[in-house]
Amino acid sequence: MAGGPSASPLPERASPVRPSRLRRLMLAALGSALGLPASGRAAAPTALSFPRDFGSHPELRTEWWYITGYSTSGPGEHGHDLGFQLTFFRVRLESTQTMASRFAARHLLFSHAALTDLRSRRFWHDQRIAREGFAIAQAGQGDTDLRLHDWTLKRLDGAYLAQVASRDFGLQLAFRPTQPVLLQGAGGLSRKGPEPTQSSWYYSQPQMAFDGEIRIAKQRLAVRGGASAPAVASNSSGAAWLDHEWSGQFLHPDAVGWDWIGINLFDGSALTAFQIRDRAGRALWDGGSFRHPKLDAGSRPYVFARGEVIFQPQRFWKSPLTQAIYPVQWLVRTPSDHYLLKALLDNQELDSRRSSGAVYWEGLSELFDSAGKSAGRGYLEMTGYAQPLVM
Repeated sequence: MAGGPSASPLPERASPVRPSRLRRLMLAALGSALGLPASGRAAAPTALSFPRDFGSHPELRTEWWYITGYSTSGPGEHGHDLGFQLTFFRVRLESTQTMASRFAARHLLFSHAALTDLRSRRFWHDQRIAREGFAIAQAGQGDTDLRLHDWTLKRLDGAYLAQVASRDFGLQLAFRPTQPVLLQGAGGLSRKGPEPTQSSWYYSQPQMAFDGEIRIAKQRLAVRGGASAPAVASNSSGAAWLDHEWSGQFLHPDAVGWDWIGINLFDGSALTAFQIRDRAGRALWDGGSFRHPKLDAGSRPYVFARGEVIFQPQRFWKSPLTQAIYPVQWLVRTPSDHYLLKALLDNQELDSRRSSGAVYWEGLSELFDSAGKSAGRGYLEMTGYAQPLVM
């Protein structure tokens, strides 16, 4: 059905633990991170150091690397307006850390990938899961070096190389930062709740240039995106965004999900905004940042304080698959401007119950400034609408 999500069958796994058992272990580990003492906390007084912090942090429970982007491939009616997303997650299992067996699942890796084609109004996604080790899954510690079956994300000579092979689509892309690393929060320590321990280490690399190939079924499209043009949206062939976040304790026990945006503005700026919601839909916490590379000294962002970000839903879409109701148009008030954010395709819901167990909405969206002018494109993520998020 047009616009409906699909998922390719997962490949055979060499691990002796069955996928259902892996999911149960992973969900137990994620659940234990809610409000319980952690073996290592994100709030520890330390500073980020690169390239080391591009890599994995196995002493902490939860970590993910996340790349999104958009590209316009080809002119006019023959072109493809595409959005893409690739995320690798690592989860530490505390109960297995002291086991002597090499088969013990000390860390689980799972990955989600998605592709949005605005011309055909189609959305595809796929997922992977495996225990770390046995040349099947890995999260390197010295730099970004991720592998999960035949999906990879590796940082090499300053560029990120991504490869995804799925039944319905594929990604083979190289990403190159055009700006310094953006440290979110206080020097990379981002508060996510009322308690100081409800924090994560978090940096972004917005406005990344990229090139490579996107496959849709058997069609292969050459794509390229560069630093955003300062004039109008039509001058921008695309841009990408990377987030890397890790924590020992993340969400408040009353939190059920979040709304988050990462937007590459056409003038080269970068906007991050989020709210953490409780069961009544109220904001338990909010935050984000805005960075203009030509105006902000040392490329440091303006970090939004608690209460400076307000998300107000404007239009809703009901998923025919899960019956979840998602706000697909938002008024987002920040100190940088008051924006209107519109999903470019309503049905960008990811059913990842075969890997992480979660159902969430994540998709390509367009940002309009307070004057009504198209100001940027990026991704909107909404969790906790189909069911409370276990994190």
